[in-house]
Amino acid sequence: MIVTAGGIGADHDAVRRNWPARLGSAPKRMITGVPAHVDGRMLAITEGAGGRVVNRDRMWHYTEGIQNWDPVWDRHGIRILPGPSSLWLDARGTRFPAPNFPGFDTLGTLGAIGATGYDYSWLLLTQRIIEKEFALSGSEQNPDLTGKDTRLMLARVRAGAPGPVEAFKRDGVDFVVADTLAELVEGMNKLTDEPLLDLAHIERQVVARDREMDNPFTKDLQVMAIHNARRTLGDRIARTAVPHKILDPKAGPLIAVRLNILTRKTLGGLQTDLSGRVLGGDGAPIDGLYAAGEVAGFGGGGVHGYRSLEGTFLGGCLFSGRAAGRAAAAQAG
Repeated sequence: MIVTAGGIGADHDAVRRNWPARLGSAPKRMITGVPAHVDGRMLAITEGAGGRVVNRDRMWHYTEGIQNWDPVWDRHGIRILPGPSSLWLDARGTRFPAPNFPGFDTLGTLGAIGATGYDYSWLLLTQRIIEKEFALSGSEQNPDLTGKDTRLMLARVRAGAPGPVEAFKRDGVDFVVADTLAELVEGMNKLTDEPLLDLAHIERQVVARDREMDNPFTKDLQVMAIHNARRTLGDRIARTAVPHKILDPKAGPLIAVRLNILTRKTLGGLQTDLSGRVLGGDGAPIDGLYAAGEVAGFGGGGVHGYRSLEGTFLGGCLFSGRAAGRAAAAQAG
């Protein structure tokens, strides 16, 4: 038997039980970035059968989650893949310090959000930024790629935001759109249980950020990152907006997005040997039992460690699946 049941992301209680202390308190509220069946039940069943589970606190969750306005499963969320220009604020409207910028260090920002005592944060941006810098995770949000549609793909470099992004801006419950900063902050406060945001506090930070757009020698690290990103042709054409002031009316309207913690990947799990055989409590393999992919920490119960790099997980799934499949086939004769 080969166990390939995925992780625990759909079971928020299990995520909280195993939440790593290094990232602060577990979020009270989360949304789900995996199908509902990825709930860890096979982990528990295999453990009950004698398998060893290791590195339970190794997880990868996203900080830029938004609720899907057209959900496929319960509490369905997707991730914004942001460019570098949006202003990232905590629940009280204070800008996160370097290096917690959009598109930088997900796990670092997850810890920074946890340290605030709240389980959400905000992106503040303009229409010009959303058109160039917002991409969405999920195959259904990228019909040009999943459908291999060249015409749709070319639309990514034209004026205007992609259709799925505009749909979220129009229908997503986490989005606020306004012509003035005062109206924007008022709308942001309406989305939360208590009105934590102060207009004057946010305005000072936006004005300070905008002021650095005129400074060719700026030491604002985020502004420097925006200019750096545009040094590559691909980012300049399709990924990073022309540097501009957030309060420039020509770049509007203003947009705020409430970001939720989005459960995603389990990096620990069933411990296996190099053949994908599940190990028992005594360290010996359990006869006839194999595991691969996320349920086995992408191969062996934690091969990626604490600071795993996004984009490397698929390789572990394929490699561990091949190893387990070959070993199981050899045992079956």
